[in-house]
Amino acid sequence: MRTRRTTPYVTRLVIAVAIAATVISACGESIPAAPAGILRDPAPEVGAVELPDVSQGGQAFATKASPDDLLLVYFGFTSCPDVCPTTLADVRRAVRNLDEDLATRVDLAVITVDPDRDNAETLTAYAQTWVPGAHALRTDDPMALRTAADAYGADYLITTNDEGEIDVGHTAFLYAVDSAGRIRLTWPFGTPHEDLTSDMEYLFDEGV
Repeated sequence: MRTRRTTPYVTRLVIAVAIAATVISACGESIPAAPAGILRDPAPEVGAVELPDVSQGGQAFATKASPDDLLLVYFGFTSCPDVCPTTLADVRRAVRNLDEDLATRVDLAVITVDPDRDNAETLTAYAQTWVPGAHALRTDDPMALRTAADAYGADYLITTNDEGEIDVGHTAFLYAVDSAGRIRLTWPFGTPHEDLTSDMEYLFDEGV
């Protein structure tokens, strides 16, 4: 097979427009800034989604945070040339910009949409490049992967073009999940790392 490419892919989920993160003043009092990420109402519940964590020997991993923590979830693939590394590099910068006590309460799970080519070792090394101890989630069951993606409102498509190149298209959202398994915020591709940091601080202030 020739070199793979990633292509834009339109999600099947219609998501509400994000509220701009601003601080306004009313009656002489400051109103806290709204998060930059997208608030979905009702918040999707994804705590029942379980996939093998190949960074932990393949044991089942439920996509919800530990108590009082925050889990960031991303669907992608290791040979993605642009969208995935850009997003995950922003995650790394955002976590590093948090106070140390908050940074230790942020976890990352990377779910591969290309399990035929992302083996356990490659996926684990990739995920933990961005956040030490990150979870590498991989399944050979197409239905399990599709069910997980549907729960998040994510999508993906793998095709081979006329030139024999493999094209992997996927939605490029980053999800913040709390310990109840609810998606608290959804960030679109291109959200600045400074906004990711401030949004995580916002969620911790809200008690996650």
